[in-house]
Amino acid sequence: MSLVSLPRLISFEIKRCGFILASTPRFAVVQSASITSKEFRDPNIKKPAPWPYKTKKYTYFKAFFDFTTKRFDENTKIIIVDGPIAAGKGAFAKQLAEAFDMLYVPEVTLEPTYITAYGYDLRQLDPIVPPSYKICDLETYLKNPHHQNVAKMQYRWFMMKLDSYIDALAHILNTGQGIVMERSVYSDFVFFEAMFSAGYLSKPVRELYYDINKVSLEELMRPHLIVYLDISPEVVLKRIKERNNQPVEVNSPVFTKEYLETMEYHYKQKYLKECQKHSEILIYDWSNYGDVEVVVEDIERIDFDRFHEYDIQLSDWRKYDEWEWGHYRRYYTNRKADITGYAAIFRPKVTEVFHPGDEVLEYRELLEKIPGEKYAEGFNPMAGDNVWFKTVDKGYWYHYFNRIGNLP
Repeated sequence: MSLVSLPRLISFEIKRCGFILASTPRFAVVQSASITSKEFRDPNIKKPAPWPYKTKKYTYFKAFFDFTTKRFDENTKIIIVDGPIAAGKGAFAKQLAEAFDMLYVPEVTLEPTYITAYGYDLRQLDPIVPPSYKICDLETYLKNPHHQNVAKMQYRWFMMKLDSYIDALAHILNTGQGIVMERSVYSDFVFFEAMFSAGYLSKPVRELYYDINKVSLEELMRPHLIVYLDISPEVVLKRIKERNNQPVEVNSPVFTKEYLETMEYHYKQKYLKECQKHSEILIYDWSNYGDVEVVVEDIERIDFDRFHEYDIQLSDWRKYDEWEWGHYRRYYTNRKADITGYAAIFRPKVTEVFHPGDEVLEYRELLEKIPGEKYAEGFNPMAGDNVWFKTVDKGYWYHYFNRIGNLP
C-alpha cells in the first residue's frame, strides 16, 4: 500500500497524523515535464560532457562559454528519501537512483570527521585530550546519551549533512545528473528535537542550533522531491531488534517509544508540512515495505513544470537567466567554505558546544604532534605537501572550526 499526498488522486483515504494513506492506480504515463525512468529515455540524446568540478574550478571567465542549463534534462532533479530509523531508506534510495539513472548519495556518517586527511584516527587521542574534546560518536551516544559532548556530536553531524548537500548541488549543476539522497540537512532538526525533548540537549544549545540552521539553509536550493517512507515507532523498535546491527543499538536507552514518537511528530507535523511549501512530497506506508516500481510510476506522473514563475514551490530552481545559474554553480562549486563558515556563530556561554580557551590551546599542542596536523590540510611539507604558491586551502574554515578551532 502506498501513502501519497499533497495533492494526489487516491482510491481511498485513511486519516493518520494529518496525512493521507492512499492506494495509487498503476498505469504507464510519462509526462514530458516529469522525471523519466531510464527504460523510457532516448539513448540517442547526447548532452555535453560533465564539467570536472572536483578537479577543475568553474570560474567567472568560463561562465561566459560553458552554460549551466545545457546539461539539464527532465531528470536534473534532487530527490530526498527520508523517514524514521530502520525504515529501509538505503536500499530504497539505491533502487530509485538506479531506476532513474541518478547519482545515489548515502546518508552521511560522522566517521570522516574522526580521520584526518593524512589517515590518523583522532579517537586514539581520546584518553589524553581535554574533557571538551573527548569524542562522542554515535556508538558513544547510544550507550550514554548524557555524555558531556553530545551537543558537539549533533552539531558536527549537521555540518556533515550541510557539506554533503552542497556537494550534491555542485554535482547537479556541473553535470546535469539527478541525485537521490538518503536523508539531508533539512531533516536534521527532527533528531535534534528528539534529543532535546529527551533532555540530552539544553535550551541554549537549541537556540544556537536554530540560529546556525537558519543562516546556513538560506544559502541552499531546496530539493525537488521528498519521498517519505512511513513506519510507526512500534515497527521501528521491532526492526531494530530484527536487524541487530550491533548490541549497542538494540540495548540503547535512546531508542524508547517516546523518543521515536517525538521524531515522528516533528517529521510529519513540522518537516513535511514545511517542505510542502517548496517541494513535491510523496509519502508511503512502508510498514511491510513496498514496490519501488509503484513509486517510480508515481514520480513519473509528477509535472514539475506546472508552476508559474511567481509560485513559491520549486522557485529555487527557476533562475532568471544563464548568468544567474552560473552564479549559483560557482557558489556551490568553489565557495563551499563560505557557506559552512556561516555556522561560525561564536556564543561561548553555550558551554556544551564550545571549548574553553585553555583546552583549545592544549588540544592544539596535541595535534601538532600528529603527522600532518601541525598546519592546515595541504600545508604540511613533512607529510609530503607541496606548499609553494599556496595562499589558503579550500577547506580552511571547515578545518579550522572542526579540528583546532572553537566549534564542536
